Order: sequence, then structure tokens, then C-alpha cells
Amino acid sequence: MRIGIDVGGTNTDAVLLSQDNRLLASVKTPTTPEVTDGVAWAVTDLLAAAAASGALERIDDLTAVMVGTTHFTNAIVQQRGLTPTAVVRLALPATGALPPLTGWPPVLRAAIGKKHYLVHGGYEYDGAELATMDPDELKRVAADVAERGLRSVAISSVFAPVNSEMELKAAEILRAEVPDLHVSCSHELGRVGLLERENATVLNAALIELAGQISDALTAALRGAGITAPLLLSQNDGTVMEVDYARRFPVATFASGPTNSMRGATFLAGLSDCAVVDVGGTTADIGIVTAGFPREAGAVTELAGVRTNFRMPDLLSLGIGGGSLVRGNDFGPDSVGYELTERGLVFGGNDLTLTDLAVAAGMVDLGDADLVSHLDKTQVAAVLATVGERIAEAVDRMRTSSDPLPVLVVGGGSVLVPDVLPGLDDIRRPENFAVANAVGAAIAEVGGEVDRVVHIGEGKRDKVLEDVKIEAIERAEAAGALPDSIRVVDVEEVPLAYVPGGAVRVRVKAIGQLDLARLGAGDA
Repeated sequence: MRIGIDVGGTNTDAVLLSQDNRLLASVKTPTTPEVTDGVAWAVTDLLAAAAASGALERIDDLTAVMVGTTHFTNAIVQQRGLTPTAVVRLALPATGALPPLTGWPPVLRAAIGKKHYLVHGGYEYDGAELATMDPDELKRVAADVAERGLRSVAISSVFAPVNSEMELKAAEILRAEVPDLHVSCSHELGRVGLLERENATVLNAALIELAGQISDALTAALRGAGITAPLLLSQNDGTVMEVDYARRFPVATFASGPTNSMRGATFLAGLSDCAVVDVGGTTADIGIVTAGFPREAGAVTELAGVRTNFRMPDLLSLGIGGGSLVRGNDFGPDSVGYELTERGLVFGGNDLTLTDLAVAAGMVDLGDADLVSHLDKTQVAAVLATVGERIAEAVDRMRTSSDPLPVLVVGGGSVLVPDVLPGLDDIRRPENFAVANAVGAAIAEVGGEVDRVVHIGEGKRDKVLEDVKIEAIERAEAAGALPDSIRVVDVEEVPLAYVPGGAVRVRVKAIGQLDLARLGAGDA
């Protein structure tokens, strides 16, 4: 059996799934200011519910716990718990016109630190050396880093996804000179595109220490509940990673919550292609699922004002949620969040929220309906109609064709969405829709991805693509996938017309089932 947990801004959801993916128990608890406390409470409540129903007789029957958390995203947005980080770019004599951290919001840049180093090195698009790396230059950088007391470094190199050798050598030199230094390399994180890949690496480096703290706290929370099964964290592409991997790459968790919801929604509904509307307590996230996985965003995505290019789901977020504050005929984007049960009218509070309107309209039985019986029926109907119109418009914006597309509505706040949306005829609420995010975490698989520029000579295309596919499969296996279950789910080829010699950018993604036996052996 597996436990899936998803931490949202308002609620923390937990589910227990059997080996054949049947939902055996589920709970929804308020998210706490300290995220790990909420996870501990959710696990305790879930185990109690499972024991009461007879679904779980022995806690040793649990084989894995999958957690999707917003903790690292919140840390970046709120500039909280970040490690001062230096940036080392291997690129001189190129790239000097745009130094590291260019375009960053001043507040976030100050929180991480403004120290960067430009040194010689890097590669051309075809992997040929751009400039020779100077080990002595890097040793001087290491000395300055040590003198300043910096604990984390982000290393980036021109065309590192094509050739990672210099980044690896630079990391080796820096660690040798400063033994306790945390080092993040860009070739392990981003795709082709220096500045965006570098930015992603800096964010990762700044979260390294927090990742260790959160991983330890989550592990302790599970151990406190008597669970010894391996802990895995959700990634933003619908797959999971081992906790030790998460300690090294915390940025891989960004946007994992909406991804879990989309994966869980399609699983519960038995669909592979659809639109998903995930309504929580604070936001409504709209995305498109193709072949069972969320459609990924384009080459560049933004987080807290920072441009990055690592994999992220293509989402449109609206300030619509169960806790959204209502003023007159307007609402949001501010929300009472996890304080809904204290501040909402139906719970005896003083704030008018969209949940109160839903109760007043008879859309959901929650709290004390008498506390909202005084609300003007015309206002209630008008506001809820606006909710439906905005969501319908957002779904329409996300579509890429006029073909009919089923719309799955999930999440605790999905009671706000009417059964009929303007221009959308096929609206579905799958069973257990309120905990689709936790289900998505529990069913997650393991993935591996390769993104690089390759040369395809005449008659060599099939061989080159096959080599890249094999590498993606090997990465999936290394990440913990069961070898016999791995399959290639996505292949992209983009010819680079501005580059001579038949250069093509190739991205291959492979997915496989989690090798729980190997995880259990490693955990033991």
C-alpha cells in the first residue's frame, strides 16, 4: 500500500491506495503554518481512518509515502530560509555583457546574495571548447567564497547540457578547496538556454540547506507515526524522486501540487486527454493533460519574477478558491487560506468568502447554513455566475483546438464550479474529486529526461535518436524506475536553422513504475 500526501495553501490531503490503485481511505486537514506539522496530523488521521475501516491492518504493509509540498516554492516567493549563494559562470571571454542574476527582483536578489564570478571556460553548441578552464582561477574563487563564509555555489557553463565536463571539474575543484560547500551544477537542472538554466541553478543552490531541513522534518514526522516506508517527493512533471535526490534538487518540486491534481484527476476519471480545473482554497489552476501527463510550459517559465527553463506544467492560475474574500459583486484574489474554518461566516467567523456563497446557494452542505441565510440571493447568484464565466474563459484560453474536450473539475473548492460552463458541455466531477491531488502523488511514476543539441548527419537520424532515448531510459532507471516498466513518452525535435552542420535540439522523456523493492532495500 502507498500513502499520497499533497500540501496545499489551505488544506493538506492524504490518501491510502492499495497495490492495485484502489482508494482505501482519505482525509483532508487544514494546512499549518509549519508545513511538516500539518503532514504529521494528516498521516495520523489517515492511519486512524484506515485502521477503523479495516483497510490497514499492519503499518508494515506500507511500501512508500509520496509527498507533494509547496514549501520550497513558498520559500522563494517569501524570501524565507534561503542560503546565501555565489554564482560561478564558466564562459569568459563570452557572456560578460549579461552577468548572473540579471533581471532578478531586487528583494530576492538581496536575499540570496549578489556575489558572482565570471571565469574562463564553456563550450560551443556542438560541444567544442569555447575557452580553456583555468583551475587556478577557480581556486582563487574558492578562496574568496571561503573568506566570505558562503555555503552554497551555483555553477553554470555555456552549453553545459551538451557537454558537462567543465562543470563537473569546477565542482570538484571548489569542493576540494572548500570541503563543506554545497554545489549545484546547471547541466543537472535546466535545458539549453544559459541565463534561464543558470537562474534555476541559483534557486536550487539557495534552497539546498532548507531541503535538508524539510526532508529531515518530513522523515521525522513519518517515523513519529510509526512509518518506516521510504519517503518520496513529487516533482513538477508528474513523477516522484527519492528524498536524497530531493535534498540535491529541491527546485524539482516547484508546481508539483497542480501537477498532482491533474494526474490524479485523469486517473480517477479514467481519461488520458482532457482539461483539468483544480480549485483549492486560494487559487483555481487550469491545465491540459495529454497522454496522461500535464502539458508542459514553453521554453521559459517565471517564478517570483525569475526566468527559468526547467520543466513546469503549463498552467493558468486564477484568484478563485473556497477561501477567496468577497466584496460586493467581486471576489479575490486574496484568500483566508487555511484560516477558512475560523474566519468564514458559516464557521462563525466574520469574513464573507466564496464558500459562504456556495453554502447559501445550496451547492454544498458545510458549517452552519443559518449563518448565511441573510445574504442577498441576487448577489450570491451573480458572484457565483462570475466564477463560472471566469473559469470557462480560462479553459478556453488554454485549449489549442476547437475539438470537444472533457473538463474535469477537482479539488476541495470545486463545489464553486457550476455543472454547466459557458461554451463547455462536458463537465465531469470524478469520484473522490476532493483529494485528486493526493491521489496524483500516490500514483506518480519515475522519470528521466535528456535535452541537448545533437548533429544528425545524412542517414544517421534513427541512430542519434535511439542513443538519446537510451540515455533517457538509463536516467529513469537511475532515478528509481523498474527497468522492465520504462517507456519513452515524449520525443521533441527542433531543427536549429541558425546553426550550421545539421544541428537539432532533441528532448526525450522516459517514464517507469517505481521500483519499490529497490527502495525498500535501500531504506533498510
